[in-house]
Amino acid sequence: MSVGRRRVVAAGAGLALALAGGPAAARTEGPRRMRTLFVAGDSTAAQKYADAAPETGWGMALPFFLHRELSVANHAVNGRSTKSFLDEGRLDTVLAAIRPGDLLLVQFGHNDQKTADPARGTDPWTTYQDNLRVFVEGARSRGALPVLATSVERRKFDAAGTALRTLGAYPAALREVAREADVPLLDVEALSLALWQRLGPDATKTYFNWTATEQDNTHFNPPGAIAVARLVAGELLRTRVLAPRETRRLDDAVPPGLITWPPAPEES
Repeated sequence: MSVGRRRVVAAGAGLALALAGGPAAARTEGPRRMRTLFVAGDSTAAQKYADAAPETGWGMALPFFLHRELSVANHAVNGRSTKSFLDEGRLDTVLAAIRPGDLLLVQFGHNDQKTADPARGTDPWTTYQDNLRVFVEGARSRGALPVLATSVERRKFDAAGTALRTLGAYPAALREVAREADVPLLDVEALSLALWQRLGPDATKTYFNWTATEQDNTHFNPPGAIAVARLVAGELLRTRVLAPRETRRLDDAVPPGLITWPPAPEES
């Protein structure tokens, strides 16, 4: 474990009991202020830029389902796993900005599966769970509420048209951490699998990044990102992480044309 991770764990231990009461415990008293929902995740959630359009992360669509007093800080990055996100110091960046009463939504799994890559791969029942606990303890050390989300499912069907699970043991491992740590759980894996099953093999192509030159069954186009963000917002309400006043009507239509892809930032 890196020095940065040890600092997070040590700082989180002293506050874990104080915040164990659930979502309400993370809310601050006094005048209401704008809270921020931080997203830590991979390419399925990440901000995309003009060179990647129409590929769209669900984090880009999430603000459409939230009221303006709750902002979204999307720190999800293409290709990251729990391991690489921590090793690159990206959680440290989040924790430097997060404030008491804010939320840290964590969704990883796709790249943790790449066990042949030593920079990213984790074991679901050991290193993956250990890394998730670092995120949880880090948020709690700052007085913020950690929220764990199972990964959104890929598009994969068998010959009979049944939507298949592709994420191995990682969703089950995350559910176990959420239960043991008393952290709100958004079961996006189960809900997205059910959605893909309802839509079927052909209709789901219109939700994923299928273009004239690419058949991508992992990443989304605007309709797909909106659909997944709707699932995430619904789970935030179901688990009472968010109050109804903090969300818009989830059955409202969101025109895909509202999503924009800014120019990629220049690398320093």
